[in-house]
Amino acid sequence: MSSRPRAERARQVADVLRQRITAGLFPGGLLPDERTLGAHLGASRNAVREALGLLREEGLISRRRGVGTVIETPKYGHGLDRLAGLAETLTGHGAVTNEVRAAELLTAPPAAITERLELPAGTAVVCVERLRRLNGRPLSLDTSYLPADVGRAVLAGDLAGRDVFALIEETTGRLLGRAEVAVHAVTADPDTAGLLEIPVGAAVFAIERLTRLADGRPVDAESLRIRADRMTLHATLHRNRPSPTPAPPLSPLSSPPPLSPAD
Repeated sequence: MSSRPRAERARQVADVLRQRITAGLFPGGLLPDERTLGAHLGASRNAVREALGLLREEGLISRRRGVGTVIETPKYGHGLDRLAGLAETLTGHGAVTNEVRAAELLTAPPAAITERLELPAGTAVVCVERLRRLNGRPLSLDTSYLPADVGRAVLAGDLAGRDVFALIEETTGRLLGRAEVAVHAVTADPDTAGLLEIPVGAAVFAIERLTRLADGRPVDAESLRIRADRMTLHATLHRNRPSPTPAPPLSPLSSPPPLSPAD
């Protein structure tokens, strides 16, 4: 019998299930029953029941009479180890649409913006802000600041239908090289919450990204606010190269190391 609180064991079970749900390991969007989950995860039925309750509170699953436990809000993965636009990342998951909320030249931008783009103070920049939807539902609010010579050409492009990255490469005739990324966990302010259709104070990923051309020139200083209930951020990190051979994919109920014994 484990001496650890059942709430702690429930949290561990919820973490394992969340990872499997995010990885798409439950085809059809239906979870097995509590007894089956407990047997495969090495957890008690009570711990599984409480874990499912935690996931329901997150809005990730729901219980439907006569059906069972259903994945309610799928999460989509966004890799941090590859420089890609959102539409590229979500290829195959549905239609990405962009509501252009701002597309303008700022003749007197904040000093913090010109500094981030490594421009002299007072240099004009272009601002593009878009509300991005996946299958009609709000997913992220993206604000980009670009040097004026790059941004003017981007403004003439299809901002409602194309990624900014693709427009930059197309209009400059040069490839993007790298980006510095910082991720923060924040709560949604009233304006962001209204646009993303989430409660005020809900969890949001705040991503600050500075993207450079292959020669190192900064061309896109972004601030993104992404719904944490619809997106996961992932990366492949290497300590020593070459990297080991990837492990075979998990099945939906592949057994991880056992959790606490049943209580």
